[in-house]
Amino acid sequence: MKSLFNRKMRLKLAFGSALLILLLVGTASYRAVMVSRESGRWLLHTREVLEHLQGLLSATQGVESNYRGFILTGNESYLESYRASILRSEQEKTIIRNLTMDNATQQWQFPTLDQLGDQTIQFDETIIALRRTKGLEAAATAIRDGKSQRTMDKYQDVIRAMQQEEERLLVLRDADTKRRFARAKIVLILGTLLGSLLAAAAAGWIAHLNISAGKLVVEALRASEDRYRLLLDEVQHYAIFALDPQGLVVSWNAGAERIKGYKAHEIIGHDFSCFFTPEDIKRGRPKEILRMTAKTGRQEEQGMRVRKDGSRFLASVTFTRLRDSAGNLRGYSEISHDLSESKESGAKYRGLLEAAPDAMVVVNQAGEIVLLNLQAEKQFGYSRDELVGQKVKNIIPEGFAERLIADGTRTAAEALAQQIGTGIELYGRRKDGSDFPIEIMLSPLESTEGILVTAAIRDISVRRAAEVHLAQMEGRYRGLLEAAPDAMVVVNQAGEIVLLNVQAEKQFGYRRDELVGQKVKSIIPEGFAERLIADETRTAAEALAQQIGTGIELYGRRKDGSDFPIEIMLSPLESTEGILVTAAIRDISARKKGEAHIQELNRSNEELGQFAYVASHDLQEPLRMVASYTQLLSKRYKGKLDSDADEFIAFAVDGANRMQRLILDLLTYSRVATKGNDLLYISSEEALERALINLRGAIEDSGALVTHDSLPTVLADEMQLIQLFQNLVGNAIKYQSPGVPQVHISATRNVEKKWIFAVRDNGLGIDSQFFEKIFVIFQRLHKREEYAGTGIGLAICKKIVERHGGSISVESQPGQGSTFRFGLAGSESRS
Repeated sequence: MKSLFNRKMRLKLAFGSALLILLLVGTASYRAVMVSRESGRWLLHTREVLEHLQGLLSATQGVESNYRGFILTGNESYLESYRASILRSEQEKTIIRNLTMDNATQQWQFPTLDQLGDQTIQFDETIIALRRTKGLEAAATAIRDGKSQRTMDKYQDVIRAMQQEEERLLVLRDADTKRRFARAKIVLILGTLLGSLLAAAAAGWIAHLNISAGKLVVEALRASEDRYRLLLDEVQHYAIFALDPQGLVVSWNAGAERIKGYKAHEIIGHDFSCFFTPEDIKRGRPKEILRMTAKTGRQEEQGMRVRKDGSRFLASVTFTRLRDSAGNLRGYSEISHDLSESKESGAKYRGLLEAAPDAMVVVNQAGEIVLLNLQAEKQFGYSRDELVGQKVKNIIPEGFAERLIADGTRTAAEALAQQIGTGIELYGRRKDGSDFPIEIMLSPLESTEGILVTAAIRDISVRRAAEVHLAQMEGRYRGLLEAAPDAMVVVNQAGEIVLLNVQAEKQFGYRRDELVGQKVKSIIPEGFAERLIADETRTAAEALAQQIGTGIELYGRRKDGSDFPIEIMLSPLESTEGILVTAAIRDISARKKGEAHIQELNRSNEELGQFAYVASHDLQEPLRMVASYTQLLSKRYKGKLDSDADEFIAFAVDGANRMQRLILDLLTYSRVATKGNDLLYISSEEALERALINLRGAIEDSGALVTHDSLPTVLADEMQLIQLFQNLVGNAIKYQSPGVPQVHISATRNVEKKWIFAVRDNGLGIDSQFFEKIFVIFQRLHKREEYAGTGIGLAICKKIVERHGGSISVESQPGQGSTFRFGLAGSESRS
């Protein structure tokens, strides 16, 4: 009796332990699932903040671009887009402020954003008023100091810093979500199996001790199984059940009954394939899952499942192989989780709809509106209760509305491929009957009622007006050709002339209708004409590298057969007909004759500088957007695409960077005034030291040795003198012969009481025939592949020296270095 009593106690202890473990595992699993769900919500929150930060950056760039457009053209249509961009940026900023209330780091940035934004708008409004009252020249003069641009750059830097903070949080939260979700599944599955195996092992152990206690063991095992089923029935959010090796259901919990809709007596003994869609059954998916689970031991997937009533839902499913003590397949366990939208996520989804800057409309498969946001009410002029339940064709003309839904003519997969960004352009209809242009961007949504479609609807009236303006600008392109001082000829890839201006007619002696459609070799001797086009002997990339400023000197032929010297400057142009080439053709007969042509070039350079200041500012904003997105592409997709794609993206990044350097040099060139009274006595030695600090990286990389004598005090503009030294010393380091670059700066007093500065190097040297050419804007002696640069540096030096009442010259021989000399007025003493 004592032995029997001990066995009973051991039996109770073993099963009590198993039940306790199951209860602990169940509690831990439930908590892990809740924590994982909360982590997932934070992940979605971070992505939402990033989307609105990008929207704010885009709106800010739109403000600057439209502001510059108005200043340059005076067209009032730019101001409509300008004000719309300001309103959009404020909306985005408000949304971001509310979304980041929990993040002190991000909230700390908003006072700076508000201050910089107010400064920018205040300055822009002042310049707009000045442009209206006093014209382009006055406005250009007011913005020439670059203060507004620096403020806008700081504003965008703050936004990018906020993006970097959110991207950092996104990485951390994504990793945390995956880790917690994986941990929750492992705890639930392993804990359940551990409890079951422990209960079975305890029962077997007791039965092995004494066969006479079999009945007691059986009763205890039955009680344990009852408790196990009771525990499983407490798990309401997961369907947990077992299958035999053939896929027949052998156990069923309350969560399975709630999710699947079957009671235990209705489903036990039936094949589990009834939970799959007819399409999956037809392609043998149920048997394939069992085969893969038997082979690998575990199979996870997300897919559509079918309830008892025939409705479908999206589920996360985990299959686990079960073996007996001998290692034979005993069956499978399945744990399913319904991923359909909960009440909580539905409320959040509605919150996201309301926060969206565009009109958002959710449509069911019958074409009926089931949900919309406040922007949709404003855009279409209806109240919410007037639209919910109505056909979407009430606000979208018939013939287009059907494209919103995944009907019989389009599969769900095809609908899913219709992502935001590939918008459908059509017309919406307001309550008052008026039509307006819209763009609809579709995103299919799985729900318990089937596939819904979320449509983001944007009013593109302003964009359409901008497109009309763009067409007008294209017309102005022809006007710019006509206004150009040089002959302008546009050539296609077949070498045929497709467009020319009046200067080309005058220069070559032909009428326009005599040249359009003819081969360009009619006016350029054979052997040279082919250099104008990107043919089979030259790739498109090489043609794009042939920029204006690397002029080709050759001879043109007039209608009367006479030849004359010309310089052709090329600029490839992307068009719907392929790559065209715009050729600026200048008659250089006067330049060949002497100094008269040099004076004409200087006058042209002054005009170019004035144009460059306004045009370069307007080019900077769209170019900055291009550069940022190409850099983002390079960062995000490098190594994920094929080698050609990586190479093409690298070409785009490099081209954008080179264009930015060119624009900055143009701005520097245009800022150098032709005369002024703001010259002060300054130390030229201190100016040189500051220039060398700016060149520290180039000096260290090349190992250059830069020395100088004691330098004098001179009458000069300090910043321009620093720029002058920086350009001359930088060129001396860049154009170097093999060996260590050596540069020496000295100054001597001449008979006219001016200080003559000399910058001497041991570099490549320059042929005497190029002494005048190197000081002309865009003139380069070397290919871009050999030495980077824009061809503006020495032109800036010349303009600075002339502004100070002096002149600049060069003494050099190829292979023997160069000495650049320039004169400045100054005091008698040295620094």
